[in-house]
Amino acid sequence: MTHEVVVTGIGAVTCHGNGTDALWRAMTAAGVRLPDRPADPHARMDRPLINLVPDRSAGQADPETRASGFALTAAREALADAGLHDGLPAGSAVVLGSCMGEPGLNERGRGADGTWRPPFRLASQVAAELGLFGTAHEIANACAAGGYALGAAADLIRSGEADVVLAGGSDAYSRVALGCFNRLGAVDPVRCRPFDRQRAGTVFAEGAGLLVLESAAHAAARGARSALRLTGAGWSCDAGHPTAPESEGEQIERAMREAVGPDAGPVGCVIPHGTGTQLNDVIESRVLHRVFGAAAADLPLYSLKALLGHAGGASAALGAVAAALILRHGSIPPNVPVEDPDEQCEVRLPGGSATALPAGARRVLVNAYAFGGNNASLVLEEAA
Repeated sequence: MTHEVVVTGIGAVTCHGNGTDALWRAMTAAGVRLPDRPADPHARMDRPLINLVPDRSAGQADPETRASGFALTAAREALADAGLHDGLPAGSAVVLGSCMGEPGLNERGRGADGTWRPPFRLASQVAAELGLFGTAHEIANACAAGGYALGAAADLIRSGEADVVLAGGSDAYSRVALGCFNRLGAVDPVRCRPFDRQRAGTVFAEGAGLLVLESAAHAAARGARSALRLTGAGWSCDAGHPTAPESEGEQIERAMREAVGPDAGPVGCVIPHGTGTQLNDVIESRVLHRVFGAAAADLPLYSLKALLGHAGGASAALGAVAAALILRHGSIPPNVPVEDPDEQCEVRLPGGSATALPAGARRVLVNAYAFGGNNASLVLEEAA
């Protein structure tokens, strides 16, 4: 028996502040946000640029536990949104994705006690804080980690191994990650500008996106709101270049088609991976046309990274949160303006005002790609 997966709660921490309300306000405002420079005296690189979570927001006080602080804040919002005010039921699982985990202590040095701390401990920390003793699984396959985490969480529910899973992703400032992208020449000196002819790389961001996933039967039994479903998840791997996507995007297409499904209804919006790097934006644009055919010309995209920057392993989870907000509100917010659209990226990025989500296409596709050729796509839709 396969169990239907519903989304009953969402939570977020971004460079625009704590909470999904703050995220939605930023999405509807579509304002340009210039990146910050971290207060890190050792960030000796040409472009130490990142979209930071504001000082007043979660996890800012302790640089050694920023990522877990973001995750916990988003988790608590998601639980409240799901009506789980007494916490998750016994046996619930936690599945989190992260690009860098919690690297703060190790990047500052070995610490006062001279020991190295494992960076990938977010899931266990969140589970411990919430008093959970079930599955606590962390996924670390780079910038697609949040997408894989949501897919793995859905599998736990579909297979009957869990009734409720808290899933998503979180990433915080990492000097190592930022330094590596500087060495690769992949940091845009202005801001994250997906699908813009002048784009020159990406700009990293901090943040967390968490979702409460439940079996439809469990949600119904407790009288929970379950207006959204996670109906599709596709994973693939290019097995090609360590950092560049495969030039034809065959495995990107495979993941996207698997998530969309062969007989499902039309998609009304796509939240692309769209990092602002040269190859990624062009390849993803071409694959969208192969998957959706003639409909791709009119299919609206919402470029979340133009608003938030690239939140690493949290980016797909934040994309899923944004998809849930779009479905709840029934509209696609205006995109951050693309000043110089790239003719190689034939995509529709509506701006100026919100676009109504078509009544017959209340499905949103979220894409995520990563180093190592890791690809993940997800589909969220309104429940029937």
